[in-house]
Amino acid sequence: MVGAQLRILAWFVTLATLLSACAPAIRLDEVATDRPIQTSSAPPAAREDVPAPHRTPSPTRTPSPTPTSVPRPTPVPGAFALNLYQEGDFVPQYTFEWCVAASIQIMHNLIDKTAAGTWTDRVQQGELWEMARARSSNSFNGANPLGWAKVLTKVGMGPYAVVSIADYEEALRTAARAIADTGRPVGLVMWRGRHVWVMSGFASLGNPDQFPEFSVTGVRVQDPLYPYGDERWGPSPAPNALLTPKQLATQFVVREPRRWSSDMPTGYMLVLPLAKA
Repeated sequence: MVGAQLRILAWFVTLATLLSACAPAIRLDEVATDRPIQTSSAPPAAREDVPAPHRTPSPTRTPSPTPTSVPRPTPVPGAFALNLYQEGDFVPQYTFEWCVAASIQIMHNLIDKTAAGTWTDRVQQGELWEMARARSSNSFNGANPLGWAKVLTKVGMGPYAVVSIADYEEALRTAARAIADTGRPVGLVMWRGRHVWVMSGFASLGNPDQFPEFSVTGVRVQDPLYPYGDERWGPSPAPNALLTPKQLATQFVVREPRRWSSDMPTGYMLVLPLAKA
Protein backbone atom coordinates (compact mmCIF):
# COMPACT_ATOMS: atom_id res chain seq x y z
CA MET A 1 0.00 0.00 0.00
CA VAL A 2 2.79 2.34 0.94
CA GLY A 3 4.61 1.57 -2.33
CA ALA A 4 1.55 2.48 -4.34
CA GLN A 5 1.24 5.83 -2.55
CA LEU A 6 4.87 6.65 -3.20
CA ARG A 7 4.48 5.98 -6.89
CA ILE A 8 1.43 8.29 -7.07
CA LEU A 9 3.36 11.04 -5.27
CA ALA A 10 6.29 10.71 -7.71
CA TRP A 11 3.92 11.01 -10.62
CA PHE A 12 2.46 14.29 -9.29
CA VAL A 13 5.94 15.72 -8.73
CA THR A 14 6.93 14.93 -12.33
CA LEU A 15 3.73 16.46 -13.67
CA ALA A 16 4.27 19.65 -11.70
CA THR A 17 7.78 19.95 -13.06
CA LEU A 18 6.59 19.66 -16.62
CA LEU A 19 3.87 22.25 -16.14
CA SER A 20 6.28 24.75 -14.66
CA ALA A 21 8.66 24.30 -17.59
CA CYS A 22 5.95 25.19 -20.13
CA ALA A 23 4.78 28.38 -18.38
CA PRO A 24 5.84 31.74 -20.09
CA ALA A 25 8.55 33.62 -18.31
CA ILE A 26 6.72 36.93 -17.83
CA ARG A 27 5.74 39.01 -14.87
CA LEU A 28 2.08 39.05 -13.82
CA ASP A 29 2.04 42.88 -13.76
CA GLU A 30 2.94 42.94 -17.44
CA VAL A 31 -0.18 41.06 -18.48
CA ALA A 32 -2.87 43.41 -19.85
CA THR A 33 -5.77 41.58 -21.19
CA ASP A 34 -7.75 44.81 -21.88
CA ARG A 35 -4.97 46.74 -23.75
CA PRO A 36 -4.91 46.23 -27.52
CA ILE A 37 -1.59 45.72 -29.21
CA GLN A 38 -0.62 48.92 -31.03
CA THR A 39 0.56 48.59 -34.62
CA SER A 40 1.59 51.31 -37.13
CA SER A 41 1.70 51.38 -40.95
CA ALA A 42 4.05 54.39 -41.03
CA PRO A 43 7.53 53.59 -42.26
CA PRO A 44 10.21 53.58 -39.69
CA ALA A 45 12.01 56.86 -39.27
CA ALA A 46 15.22 57.06 -41.15
CA ARG A 47 18.25 56.73 -39.05
CA GLU A 48 20.93 59.33 -39.45
CA ASP A 49 23.64 56.84 -38.77
CA VAL A 50 22.64 54.63 -41.70
CA PRO A 51 24.49 55.68 -44.90
CA ALA A 52 22.51 56.36 -48.06
CA PRO A 53 22.71 53.74 -50.78
CA HIS A 54 25.91 54.19 -52.81
CA ARG A 55 25.38 55.04 -56.49
CA THR A 56 28.17 54.62 -58.99
CA PRO A 57 28.35 57.82 -61.10
CA SER A 58 27.88 57.44 -64.83
CA PRO A 59 31.20 57.56 -66.64
CA THR A 60 31.92 60.96 -68.23
CA ARG A 61 32.72 60.76 -71.94
CA THR A 62 36.12 62.26 -72.59
CA PRO A 63 36.04 64.28 -75.81
CA SER A 64 38.38 63.00 -78.47
CA PRO A 65 41.31 65.32 -78.96
CA THR A 66 41.17 67.41 -82.12
CA PRO A 67 43.80 66.10 -84.55
CA THR A 68 46.69 68.50 -84.76
CA SER A 69 47.54 69.32 -88.35
CA VAL A 70 51.16 68.59 -89.07
CA PRO A 71 52.64 71.32 -91.26
CA ARG A 72 53.89 70.02 -94.56
CA PRO A 73 57.51 70.75 -95.34
CA THR A 74 58.10 73.47 -97.89
CA PRO A 75 58.84 71.83 -101.28
CA VAL A 76 62.43 72.21 -102.39
CA PRO A 77 63.10 72.69 -106.12
CA GLY A 78 64.83 69.71 -107.65
CA ALA A 79 66.52 69.01 -110.95
CA PHE A 80 64.12 69.04 -113.91
CA ALA A 81 64.61 68.60 -117.66
CA LEU A 82 62.48 68.65 -120.79
CA ASN A 83 63.68 67.95 -124.33
CA LEU A 84 61.57 67.82 -127.50
CA TYR A 85 64.42 66.64 -129.71
CA GLN A 86 64.49 63.25 -131.42
CA GLU A 87 67.07 61.91 -133.82
CA GLY A 88 66.39 63.26 -137.33
CA ASP A 89 64.72 66.52 -136.24
CA PHE A 90 67.70 68.69 -137.16
CA VAL A 91 67.86 70.27 -140.63
CA PRO A 92 70.80 72.40 -141.86
CA GLN A 93 70.23 75.62 -143.74
CA TYR A 94 71.09 75.08 -147.38
CA THR A 95 72.27 78.65 -147.97
CA PHE A 96 73.75 81.23 -145.61
CA GLU A 97 70.50 83.22 -145.87
CA TRP A 98 67.94 80.54 -145.11
CA CYS A 99 68.40 80.23 -141.33
CA VAL A 100 64.77 81.24 -140.66
CA ALA A 101 63.41 78.70 -143.19
CA ALA A 102 65.63 75.91 -141.84
CA SER A 103 64.49 76.77 -138.30
CA ILE A 104 60.85 76.45 -139.41
CA GLN A 105 61.61 72.95 -140.70
CA ILE A 106 63.37 72.03 -137.45
CA MET A 107 60.47 73.35 -135.38
CA HIS A 108 57.97 71.37 -137.44
CA ASN A 109 59.98 68.19 -136.85
CA LEU A 110 60.17 68.86 -133.12
CA ILE A 111 56.39 69.29 -132.92
CA ASP A 112 55.40 66.43 -135.25
CA LYS A 113 56.30 63.22 -133.41
CA THR A 114 54.88 60.88 -136.04
CA ALA A 115 58.10 61.12 -138.10
CA ALA A 116 55.88 60.50 -141.12
CA GLY A 117 56.20 64.01 -142.48
CA THR A 118 59.70 65.12 -141.54
CA TRP A 119 60.59 68.40 -143.23
CA THR A 120 64.11 68.29 -144.69
CA ASP A 121 63.63 69.15 -148.38
CA ARG A 122 65.81 71.88 -149.88
CA VAL A 123 63.09 73.09 -152.26
CA GLN A 124 60.63 73.36 -149.42
CA GLN A 125 63.20 75.30 -147.38
CA GLY A 126 63.51 77.84 -150.19
CA GLU A 127 59.71 78.18 -150.34
CA LEU A 128 59.47 78.73 -146.60
CA TRP A 129 62.15 81.43 -146.81
CA GLU A 130 60.15 83.23 -149.46
CA MET A 131 57.04 83.02 -147.32
CA ALA A 132 58.86 84.48 -144.32
CA ARG A 133 60.50 87.21 -146.37
CA ALA A 134 57.12 88.23 -147.83
CA ARG A 135 55.82 88.69 -144.30
CA SER A 136 58.87 90.62 -143.08
CA SER A 137 59.91 94.22 -143.50
CA ASN A 138 63.47 95.44 -143.00
CA SER A 139 66.20 97.27 -144.81
CA PHE A 140 68.05 94.06 -145.60
CA ASN A 141 65.15 92.63 -147.64
CA GLY A 142 65.39 89.28 -145.87
CA ALA A 143 63.30 87.19 -143.51
CA ASN A 144 63.10 88.52 -139.97
CA PRO A 145 61.59 87.21 -136.69
CA LEU A 146 58.18 88.78 -137.43
CA GLY A 147 57.96 86.87 -140.71
CA TRP A 148 59.21 83.76 -138.91
CA ALA A 149 56.38 83.90 -136.35
CA LYS A 150 53.78 84.57 -139.02
CA VAL A 151 54.83 81.58 -141.13
CA LEU A 152 54.81 79.26 -138.10
CA THR A 153 51.24 80.33 -137.41
CA LYS A 154 50.30 80.14 -141.09
CA VAL A 155 51.46 76.54 -141.60
CA GLY A 156 49.66 75.30 -138.47
CA MET A 157 52.35 75.31 -135.78
CA GLY A 158 51.17 78.46 -134.04
CA PRO A 159 50.18 80.66 -132.64
CA TYR A 160 53.60 82.26 -132.24
CA ALA A 161 54.51 85.82 -131.29
CA VAL A 162 57.74 87.84 -131.12
CA VAL A 163 58.63 89.19 -127.68
CA SER A 164 61.57 91.22 -126.35
CA ILE A 165 62.63 90.78 -122.73
CA ALA A 166 65.15 93.10 -121.08
CA ASP A 167 66.49 90.66 -118.45
CA TYR A 168 68.53 87.67 -119.60
CA GLU A 169 67.52 85.22 -116.88
CA GLU A 170 63.87 86.20 -117.24
CA ALA A 171 64.12 85.62 -121.00
CA LEU A 172 65.38 82.07 -120.39
CA ARG A 173 62.62 81.40 -117.85
CA THR A 174 60.02 82.73 -120.28
CA ALA A 175 61.29 80.46 -123.04
CA ALA A 176 61.48 77.39 -120.78
CA ARG A 177 58.02 78.02 -119.34
CA ALA A 178 56.55 78.33 -122.86
CA ILE A 179 58.06 74.97 -123.89
CA ALA A 180 56.71 73.31 -120.74
CA ASP A 181 53.25 74.83 -121.18
CA THR A 182 52.78 74.25 -124.92
CA GLY A 183 55.08 71.36 -125.83
CA ARG A 184 56.45 73.45 -128.70
CA PRO A 185 59.93 74.91 -129.31
CA VAL A 186 61.05 78.53 -129.01
CA GLY A 187 62.90 80.62 -131.57
CA LEU A 188 66.01 82.48 -130.38
CA VAL A 189 67.14 85.62 -132.22
CA MET A 190 70.94 85.47 -132.12
CA TRP A 191 73.89 87.75 -132.93
CA ARG A 192 71.97 91.00 -132.29
CA GLY A 193 69.37 90.01 -134.90
CA ARG A 194 71.63 88.56 -137.58
CA HIS A 195 70.94 84.84 -137.04
CA VAL A 196 68.40 82.46 -135.45
CA TRP A 197 68.53 79.25 -133.45
CA VAL A 198 65.85 76.94 -132.11
CA MET A 199 65.52 76.18 -128.40
CA SER A 200 64.25 72.60 -128.19
CA GLY A 201 64.46 71.98 -124.46
CA PHE A 202 66.02 72.98 -121.16
CA ALA A 203 67.30 71.85 -117.79
CA SER A 204 66.33 73.70 -114.65
CA LEU A 205 66.34 73.74 -110.89
CA GLY A 206 62.62 73.35 -110.22
CA ASN A 207 59.70 72.35 -112.40
CA PRO A 208 58.20 75.49 -114.05
CA ASP A 209 54.70 74.18 -113.27
CA GLN A 210 55.46 74.09 -109.53
CA PHE A 211 58.06 76.81 -108.96
CA PRO A 212 57.40 80.15 -110.66
CA GLU A 213 60.89 81.36 -109.74
CA PHE A 214 62.71 78.29 -111.09
CA SER A 215 66.17 78.83 -112.56
CA VAL A 216 67.32 77.61 -115.96
CA THR A 217 70.60 75.69 -115.76
CA GLY A 218 70.87 74.44 -119.35
CA VAL A 219 69.44 75.17 -122.81
CA ARG A 220 69.00 72.63 -125.64
CA VAL A 221 69.69 74.31 -128.99
CA GLN A 222 69.60 73.67 -132.73
CA ASP A 223 71.79 75.96 -134.86
CA PRO A 224 70.88 75.45 -138.54
CA LEU A 225 74.30 76.84 -139.51
CA TYR A 226 76.08 73.85 -137.93
CA PRO A 227 78.88 72.94 -138.47
CA TYR A 228 80.13 76.26 -139.83
CA GLY A 229 79.70 78.80 -137.07
CA ASP A 230 80.99 82.34 -137.30
CA GLU A 231 84.44 83.87 -136.83
CA ARG A 232 83.11 86.66 -134.63
CA TRP A 233 80.41 84.84 -132.68
CA GLY A 234 82.03 81.46 -132.35
CA PRO A 235 81.40 77.86 -133.45
CA SER A 236 77.97 76.38 -133.97
CA PRO A 237 76.99 73.89 -131.25
CA ALA A 238 76.15 70.37 -132.40
CA PRO A 239 72.46 69.49 -132.80
CA ASN A 240 70.78 68.90 -129.45
CA ALA A 241 73.69 70.41 -127.53
CA LEU A 242 73.01 71.40 -123.92
CA LEU A 243 74.59 74.79 -123.25
CA THR A 244 74.90 76.51 -119.91
CA PRO A 245 73.32 79.98 -119.70
CA LYS A 246 76.84 81.42 -119.67
CA GLN A 247 77.76 79.58 -122.88
CA LEU A 248 74.54 80.63 -124.58
CA ALA A 249 75.10 84.26 -123.58
CA THR A 250 78.16 84.50 -125.83
CA GLN A 251 75.85 84.38 -128.88
CA PHE A 252 72.37 85.08 -127.52
CA VAL A 253 72.58 88.81 -126.89
CA VAL A 254 70.20 91.77 -127.02
CA ARG A 255 68.90 92.68 -130.44
CA GLU A 256 70.55 95.62 -132.12
CA PRO A 257 67.75 98.20 -132.57
CA ARG A 258 68.88 99.37 -135.99
CA ARG A 259 69.17 95.85 -137.37
CA TRP A 260 65.59 95.79 -138.67
CA SER A 261 62.67 98.15 -138.40
CA SER A 262 60.48 97.44 -135.40
CA ASP A 263 58.89 99.32 -132.55
CA MET A 264 59.89 96.60 -130.09
CA PRO A 265 62.18 97.65 -127.24
CA THR A 266 65.76 96.48 -127.04
CA GLY A 267 66.07 93.12 -125.32
CA TYR A 268 66.56 89.41 -125.70
CA MET A 269 64.22 88.44 -128.51
CA LEU A 270 62.17 85.25 -128.62
CA VAL A 271 59.76 83.77 -131.15
CA LEU A 272 57.45 82.41 -128.51
CA PRO A 273 54.73 79.72 -128.76
CA LEU A 274 51.40 80.80 -127.27
CA ALA A 275 48.69 78.63 -125.82
CA LYS A 276 46.14 77.67 -128.46
CA ALA A 277 42.69 79.17 -128.03
